[in-house]
Amino acid sequence: MDTSAKEITFDARGYCNFCEEFLSRFSHIQESTGGAREVEFHEFVSKVKRQGFGKKYDCVVGVSGGVDSSWVLVKAIELGLRPLAVHMDNGWNSELAQNNISNLVKGLNVDLVTHVIDWTEYRNMMQAFFDSDVVDVELLYDNAMLGVNYQQAAKFNIKYILGGTNLATEGMKMPMEWNHLKFDKRNIKAIVNRFGGYKLDTFPIIGVLQFVYYEFIAKRKWIHFLDKMDYDKEKALTVLEAEYGYKRYPYKHYESIFTRFYQGYLLPKKFNIDKRKIHFSTLIASEQMSRDEALLDLEEDLAYPSQRALDLDREYFLKKMKWDIKELDDYLYRDSRPHSYYPSEEKLYKLLIKAYRGIGSLGTKLKSKIRAS
Repeated sequence: MDTSAKEITFDARGYCNFCEEFLSRFSHIQESTGGAREVEFHEFVSKVKRQGFGKKYDCVVGVSGGVDSSWVLVKAIELGLRPLAVHMDNGWNSELAQNNISNLVKGLNVDLVTHVIDWTEYRNMMQAFFDSDVVDVELLYDNAMLGVNYQQAAKFNIKYILGGTNLATEGMKMPMEWNHLKFDKRNIKAIVNRFGGYKLDTFPIIGVLQFVYYEFIAKRKWIHFLDKMDYDKEKALTVLEAEYGYKRYPYKHYESIFTRFYQGYLLPKKFNIDKRKIHFSTLIASEQMSRDEALLDLEEDLAYPSQRALDLDREYFLKKMKWDIKELDDYLYRDSRPHSYYPSEEKLYKLLIKAYRGIGSLGTKLKSKIRAS
């Protein structure tokens, strides 16, 4: 991590606040080893099975074709769970990702629901986000992915969504200016309306209040499943390759052609953001990668294995978005704007988080008084 993250600070040892904050949160996972953690894990699995008794499925597993979500699906089957695999297709899947998902669901014999977003609508939404010059164009995919998973859980009355999100490979806090609140329905609609001038028809959008409803009223819980077990990304990849014909990607989240181009080219060129820094830092801090390996990898200016690979992705992006090279150059050299420049639910989200933590703190104090009395 370096000063491309504006809020970074370093202590006397040269350690940054991002790594220190991550290590403080990750320590409970590192220290939670042995019998107690094993018992807690199997108690959770038993609870999932009880909640799903008599239903066709007892959990939802969102799959992208990436290693984290693929490993969740494998472990769910090994543990005797009955998952429904859910995939959100926004029109940018790489052929490799499609093959990885297909091989996995066939090999594990699980049902797969694929939600395909209307491409014309999605392309217009992306165009609006490019015209707005905000940093997080991937907010569209991430929001839809969350919406689809919660919707499928509600449809089949499933209480648990087992996510590939985890501290070991992606737990370091993202710098504030590098992305945006993923439940910000208002921000999405404001940008699309301002630059596209139309209403959304098919996009599975989810806002802060819908998230609160799903998680706290309907009790459909998004679980960071990999945090409940020892998770080594390299070992998982080895098993996936040997048993399910899995093909790996050069960098995190490269199962999507757009994500590859966005993280490997658009973000560094327009916003001076290289997400490899935070992805590698997380792996280093969780002792799954060496700092020397990361620095060697970062010697390449862009996150592409070759100039030819970059050229192919750029050509594909231009064709799919119906841009010419001048439109791409205009976009890259315009000034960026923060998401807060447009209407947003971020203040509502922060207010609800503060209230939730306050209630939790009050509950802890009351429990302490009861024990003392």
